[in-house]
Amino acid sequence: MRIHLKIQSKGITIPYDHQHLLTEAVHRWMGIQPGSTQQPAMFCFSNLKIQDYSSKGLHLGENTSFFIASPNNELLYQLIMGIESNPEVFFSLRVKEVYLESPPDLENRDIFFPASPILIKQYSKETRKSRFISYEDPQAGELLKKALQKKMSVFGLDLPDDFSIRFVPHVGKASTRLINYKGVFNRANLCPVEIQGSRELKTFAWLAGLGHSTGIGFGAIK
Repeated sequence: MRIHLKIQSKGITIPYDHQHLLTEAVHRWMGIQPGSTQQPAMFCFSNLKIQDYSSKGLHLGENTSFFIASPNNELLYQLIMGIESNPEVFFSLRVKEVYLESPPDLENRDIFFPASPILIKQYSKETRKSRFISYEDPQAGELLKKALQKKMSVFGLDLPDDFSIRFVPHVGKASTRLINYKGVFNRANLCPVEIQGSRELKTFAWLAGLGHSTGIGFGAIK
């Protein structure tokens, strides 16, 4: 299920580095404690809809919106209860309206677009550090596949191997974006993806997100 939130924004300007603020609101609604390290997260959420950009920040219209998705309906029920209890997002943003969207039939659809940047990290035992993987890296598709398989395993689903995920930059615009999350700069991907697999697998990806750190605002697809 997806939860779409219409946000009263009154035309304010917010900083470019606001992702942690949006994450804090989502976590508060879900009852996730600050500093929780639950991995992998069984949800994802999109970016806020932006009206315009300037050197001062991101300009929102009178209303903005974003969505939160998860294969775990109990988690989304907790989210809705949290919003009813406290609809404040951050600054003067406030949830105005909530509506639900059931997964569409994705059997004949293979191409998806990022609703928030897709982050892929690969840990090196030699350097003991993670490096960010771009859509141009030959390993990117396989790492996306492994991340999705891990989520499916944690969720208790059978692990299919006969599927593939790859970035398809020729389908639309492709770029990377450097995102500051609480002082940590993450190089994430804004690039269409192709998912070849069953209807159930594509639906799970549509709900749980792709790549890493979906619980802090990466990897939602549309």
